[in-house]
Amino acid sequence: MDEVKQLLQYAFQTNNALTMPISAPGSAGMESVFVNLVEPGDKVIVCQNGVFGGRMQQNVQRCGGQAIMVQDEWGKPIDLNKLREALQANSDVKAVAFVHAETSTGVLNDAKALCQLAKEFDCLTIVDAVTSLGGSELKVDDWQIDAIYSGTQKCLSCVPGLSPVSFSELAIAVIKQRKHPVQSWFLDMDLVMGYWGKGAKRAYHHTAPVNSIYALHESLLILQQEELQPTHARHLKNHLSLKAGLEKLGLEFVVDQDYRLPQLNMVRIPEGVDDADVRNRLLGEFNLEIGAGLGALAGKVWRIGLMGCGSSQKNVDYCVASLNTVLN
Repeated sequence: MDEVKQLLQYAFQTNNALTMPISAPGSAGMESVFVNLVEPGDKVIVCQNGVFGGRMQQNVQRCGGQAIMVQDEWGKPIDLNKLREALQANSDVKAVAFVHAETSTGVLNDAKALCQLAKEFDCLTIVDAVTSLGGSELKVDDWQIDAIYSGTQKCLSCVPGLSPVSFSELAIAVIKQRKHPVQSWFLDMDLVMGYWGKGAKRAYHHTAPVNSIYALHESLLILQQEELQPTHARHLKNHLSLKAGLEKLGLEFVVDQDYRLPQLNMVRIPEGVDDADVRNRLLGEFNLEIGAGLGALAGKVWRIGLMGCGSSQKNVDYCVASLNTVLN
């Protein structure tokens, strides 16, 4: 447990003592952050430019909080000016929440700038890093991220079912000063801290998924051995290779290069092409699965993941060749 904690601190680039995997998927990591930090009546600005920002909104509301939405077009980054206007109009906001790497659109939001702006107004920062951890630059301490959650099945290439989280000292102080009990016993960090954070004097809280934690330990060792910068460079290199191959097939990317997520590539479905038919043929004939569009983008785009150990030149070549065969 101590080694997993230390390896996660490296992955998140943090010294936060409360850094650990929640014994459930990324969605539970998200919920753990909100149920611990948001109390009834709290105002939270939620920046949304895709599906998963909407889930943040639902979590705030289920905690009895008020979600103040800053909306941007899907496929575009979060607008800093809109966030500033929302902060200026709401002096009593407790936190700013946003998705670092929006999985539904393939947009990489500027987490450093968003957190810096939130701190100008003395707000907590809550960040979804489900698809960015291990694939894109992420610096929890340097960027002043107070609460962050991720998943193991994306760029860590681990089995699903665990959610790495990290809470700053400021976030822990907010949790300890709550006026209302955390609405979830299982996700109450004040209780879980005693299981993951007290060294030899651990207090039993729940039966952890031990086999999955061993798997996470191994995936984090692999990340540490490759090192973060080379890992990020590999994801970018393979993205550029995929981009070149797909553009030769006449496929267009939706997201501009300046804020495009290397590990999640969203391309427009060509006019006259049957979305479901192509994906079914790829799966049935080539054992290759690409993602469908979500929400407002359903039926309009494909989402091609290049994450973790799946981000390789071999997989890029296979994907492009398979798509070429099916489309022709």
